[in-house]
Amino acid sequence: MKLQDDTQVQPRASFNLSRWALEHAALTRYLMVVLMLLGIAAYFQLGQDEDPPFTFRAMVVRSYWPGATAQQMAEQVTDKLERTLQEVPYADKIRSYSKPGESLIIFQIKDSSKPSDVPNVWYSVRKKIGDMRYTLPSNVQGPFFNDEFGDVFGVIYALESDGFNYAELKTFADDVRQQLLRVPDVAKVDLFGQQDEKLYVEVSQKRVAQLGLDMNSVLSQLGQQNAIESAGAVQTPLDAVQVRVAGQFNAIEDLKAMPIRGASGQQLRLSDIAEVKRGLVEPATVKVRHQGKEVIALGVSMTKGGDIVALGHALKTASERIEKQLPLGVKLVQMQDQPKAVTTSVGEFIHVLIEAVGIVLAVSFLSLGLHKRPGNNPLWRRWTLDMRPGLVVGITIPLVLAVTFLCMQYLGIGLHKISLGSLIIALGLLVDDAIIAVEMMVRKMEEGYDKVRSATFAYELTAMPMLTGTLITAAGFLPIGMAKSTVGEYTYAIFAVTVVALVLSWIVSVYFVPYLGTLLLKPPPHVVAAQAAGHSHEDEPHEMFDTPFYTGFRKLVNACVQYRWITIGVTILVFALGIFGMGRVQQQFFPDSSRPEILVDLWFPEGTSFAANQEVTKRVEARLMAEPGVVTVSEWVGSGVPRFYLPLDQVFPQTNVTQFIVVPQDLKTRETLRLKFDTLLAQEFPEARGRVKLLPSGPPVPYPVQFRVVGTDPQVLRERADEVKAILRANDHMRGVNDNWNESVKVIRLEVDQAKARALGVSSQAIAQAAKIMLEGSNIGQFREGDKLIDIVLRQPLDERDAITDIGNAYLPTASGKSIPLTQIAKPVLNWEPGVMWREGRSYAITVQGDIIEGLQGATVTAELQPQLNALAARWAAQGQSNYRIEVAGAVEESSKGSSSIAAGMPVMLFLTFTLLMLQLQSFSRAMLVFLTGPLGIAGVAGALLALGRPFGFVALLGVIALMGMIQRNSVILIDQIEQDRARGVPAWDAVVESAVRRLRPIVLTAAAAVLAMIPLSRSVFWGPMAVAIMGGLIVATALTLLALPAMYAAWFRVKRDPIRG
Repeated sequence: MKLQDDTQVQPRASFNLSRWALEHAALTRYLMVVLMLLGIAAYFQLGQDEDPPFTFRAMVVRSYWPGATAQQMAEQVTDKLERTLQEVPYADKIRSYSKPGESLIIFQIKDSSKPSDVPNVWYSVRKKIGDMRYTLPSNVQGPFFNDEFGDVFGVIYALESDGFNYAELKTFADDVRQQLLRVPDVAKVDLFGQQDEKLYVEVSQKRVAQLGLDMNSVLSQLGQQNAIESAGAVQTPLDAVQVRVAGQFNAIEDLKAMPIRGASGQQLRLSDIAEVKRGLVEPATVKVRHQGKEVIALGVSMTKGGDIVALGHALKTASERIEKQLPLGVKLVQMQDQPKAVTTSVGEFIHVLIEAVGIVLAVSFLSLGLHKRPGNNPLWRRWTLDMRPGLVVGITIPLVLAVTFLCMQYLGIGLHKISLGSLIIALGLLVDDAIIAVEMMVRKMEEGYDKVRSATFAYELTAMPMLTGTLITAAGFLPIGMAKSTVGEYTYAIFAVTVVALVLSWIVSVYFVPYLGTLLLKPPPHVVAAQAAGHSHEDEPHEMFDTPFYTGFRKLVNACVQYRWITIGVTILVFALGIFGMGRVQQQFFPDSSRPEILVDLWFPEGTSFAANQEVTKRVEARLMAEPGVVTVSEWVGSGVPRFYLPLDQVFPQTNVTQFIVVPQDLKTRETLRLKFDTLLAQEFPEARGRVKLLPSGPPVPYPVQFRVVGTDPQVLRERADEVKAILRANDHMRGVNDNWNESVKVIRLEVDQAKARALGVSSQAIAQAAKIMLEGSNIGQFREGDKLIDIVLRQPLDERDAITDIGNAYLPTASGKSIPLTQIAKPVLNWEPGVMWREGRSYAITVQGDIIEGLQGATVTAELQPQLNALAARWAAQGQSNYRIEVAGAVEESSKGSSSIAAGMPVMLFLTFTLLMLQLQSFSRAMLVFLTGPLGIAGVAGALLALGRPFGFVALLGVIALMGMIQRNSVILIDQIEQDRARGVPAWDAVVESAVRRLRPIVLTAAAAVLAMIPLSRSVFWGPMAVAIMGGLIVATALTLLALPAMYAAWFRVKRDPIRG
C-alpha cells in the first residue's frame, strides 16, 4: 500500500486569509509599510525609565508628644491611632514604632487594591484620624501624614560651598530649585540637609536670679512686644485708615535693645542680661555630606510616564547654565545620575535584543534554506544555502516588533527592564509562527507546488492549530496579567508585551508571510530539474523525508511507539527527577540589581546623640574614600538616603543611623568592595553596626532572613526574642543578627518631694519647663525677616548646661517670687527605659533579622531555621505562653504573597488552555493528552538551574508557567497532524510515526529559535534564571514531545501495527 501524503488533500472552500492577502497585494504592501513606519515612530515616543511604575501602598503617620516615654507613646497615642486605622478600607499591615516623645506608624493597604483607589484610601485615613484627634492627649503634636512614597529622586545634585554659611547656601539652593522646576518633565525638587536658622537669646540663670527677675515674666514680655495685633482702622468720610503699632523686632538690634522691667521696677535692656546671636538648630537635623563636605542636596523627581533619558539631557543643559550663575566658591555637583544608568541598561537590552534577532535569523536562514545538491558532489559543494526563506522570517521580525511598539505606546507601557526583557522572550516565540508557515511553503514547493498554491496551503493546514498554539502560549502568561499584587503590577509588562507580540506574530504569519513568500521564494533546484525532465511531483511524494537522517528518526519513533510503556515509564521517571531536582534548587524573591551603587548602613546604639553619630561617620567616610576603586562617597547623617531608585528600602530619620551611597568604578570593583567593606566596618568601627548591601531589583525587602516574635507584654517579649536571636546566631549561615528594638536608653528621673513643692507653690509642670529652658531652650516667639520666620529661642549659655550635674543648678520661681535651686525639692535618679518599641497589628512585635553568607539565598536559610523555631514556639505553648508566636517575615513572606497572587490566576489559565485544546482537537482524550505534556519540561528546568547554579526566583517562576504554554503548542500541532492523517484514511500506526517525522523540522526549529534567542538574555542578573529555566525546559520537553507523545498517543488510543505492513 502506498502511503498518502497531505499533498493529496484538495483545498477547502472556506475563507482563506492568505489567499485574500495575495489577491489584494496592493493593500497588503501598503499596510506593511505604514505599520512599519508607525512602529518606528512609536518606538521613539516611548518613555524610558529604570523600573516599571508601581503604586506604593504605604503611608506614614507621625505624632509627637514631648516628655512621654516610649511605653506611654505606645499605649496613649500609637494604639489609639492603630485602632482607627484598622477601620480603613483595604487595611492590611499596621506596623509602628514608639520612641520617647515620638510615634511613627507605617500603614499598608492590601496589594489587591486598585491603584486608582489608593488616593481615596489616603483621604479616608486623614478623615478618620481627623475625627478621633480629640481622644489623644492634649499636648500631642500631629498626627502628620506622608503618602508621597513613590517619588523617585532619580537625579540628585549637591550644592557645596567654601566660605558660605548654611543660611546663605540655603538661599542659593532655593534659587537653584526654582530654576530646576522650570525644566520640562520635572515634577518636584526637594531640598535635603538644610539646617533651620534660630535666634538664640542666651540668659545666665544665675544672673537672672541675682537680679530678682522671673524667667517666665521675661518670656511673656518678649512675646507681647513682638506680637502682630490689629489696632483697628479709623473711618474718615473718604477713607478707611489702618492703624499700625510699631515695636516689633525688625532687626536683631531691636531685640537686643528691648527694655525689661526688673523686680524692683528698674529698667534693663535685654542685652544687659543676655547674649543675642544667630545660629543653626541644635542638635542638627539630617545632614548630607558628599566627598567629605557638608552640602545641601537637591532631589529631582520626574513626572509619571516621562522619559528619564530626555530629562537627563534637559537637566544637564540646565545645570551647566545654573553653574555659571552661581557665585565663586559655590559648586553644583551631580551625586546621583539615574538617566545615565537607564541609558546604559536600555542600551544593554537593545544590544541583547539585536543579538537575539541575529541568532533567530541565523537559525531560520540555516534551517529553512540549507539544501542538498542533486548528484554526487565533493563535500564543499554538497550543500547550497538559499537565503530567501530566512529572509521572509527576517522581514517579519521587525514588522512584529514595530507593531508591538505601537501597541505598547497605546497601552502606556514604556521602555524599562521588564518590557525590554519581555520583548526578548517574545522574540523567540514570535518567529515560531513565521517559521512554521514558511517551512510549510518551502516543503510544498519542494514537493512541486507553485508559489500561490503553497502559500494558501500553509494557511489551510496550519493556521488554526497555529492560532490555538499561539493562544495557549499567550494563556501561559495570563496569571501574571491577573495578579493583584505589587509584584504583579511590577511584572505586568511581561504579560502585556508577550501576549501582544504573540497574537501579532500569528496575524503577520497568515497575512504578510504568504505575500512575502510569493515575492521572495523560488522553487528549489531539484523540483525545477524534475519538472524539466517531465516528472510530476506526485511520483515521489516521499522524497523529502527519505534522507538517511529522517529514516533514522523514523526508526527511533517506531521503537518508542512499539515499546510504548517503557517510553512512558522513562518519561514519568524524568518528570519525577525534575520534581526532586526543583526541591534542591535555591529559592529567591528578586535578585540584586546591576546598578553599581553600594549602600552602607551604620546603626549606632539607641539614644546616640547626633554629634557622636557625625563624628564616627566622618571617620568612616574618610576610610571609604581612601579605598582604591571608589569614585564618590555621599551620606545622609541621621536618616536613610531618599528614594533615588524605585525599589529602595527606605530608612526613616533617626539620630542613630547614617546611610552611605558608595559609587565604585564598575561592577567588578563593586563585588570586591562589597566583600571588603563588611570586614573593614567590623574590625575598624566596632562602635557601630555596619551593614553593606546592594540595590534590589524588585519590590524591596529589608533583610533576607527575618522572623517576627509577637506578644502582649514587652518585658516577656524581649526575653522570648532573645531566645530566637540565640538560635539565629548559632546558625553558621547567618551573620550580623540583630533585632529592631535595639538597646534601652539612659534616663534621668527627677524624683520630686511633693509636700515641699506644694508648700513653695511649685508644680511638676513648672519644674519640667525650668529644666527644658535650661537644657534645650524654649521658643519665645518668631523673628520675621523677608519671607523667613526664624524661631527665637531662650536658653542658658553652654557652660551652664553641658554636664549632667548642671541639672541640679536650674532655678525655679516660687510663689513668693524668689527662685530656688532645683535640687532643693527634686532628686535626679539615673534610670533605663525602652528606646524603641515596634508593634505589628496592635501587638508588640520584635523582628529578629540578619544577613546570610555568600552563595546562599534567604529562603534556603529560613527553611533551615524553621524546625528549631517551631520547636521553640511549641515549648512556649507548653509553658502556657501560647500568646507569644513566631512569624516568618522578610523575603519569604513577600515572595509567598507574590506567588499566591500569581497562583490565583492559574485556574483561569488552565481553563482557557483546556478550552482552546477542546476547540482545536474536538476530543477530550486528545485535549487531555496535550494538556499532560505541559509539565514535562520541569526536569530540564531543574537540570539547567542546578547545572548553572542559578536560584529559582520569582521571575523564573513566571518563565516556568509560560513554558507550559510553549510545550503544549508543539504538542497541539503534532496531535492535529496525526488526526488530519487518520481522517484521510492513513493507518493509525503510520499516521503517528509519519506525523512525528513530518513535524520534526518545524518543532525543532521553533524550539531552537526560542532556546537560542534566550542565550544573550541568560547573562542578565534579573532575567538570567528565567532564560535558563526556559532553555532547559524547552530542550527536554521538545525531545519528549517528539518521542514520548507518539508513545502516549499509541497507548491511549491502543494503536496497533497494521498487519498488512507487518
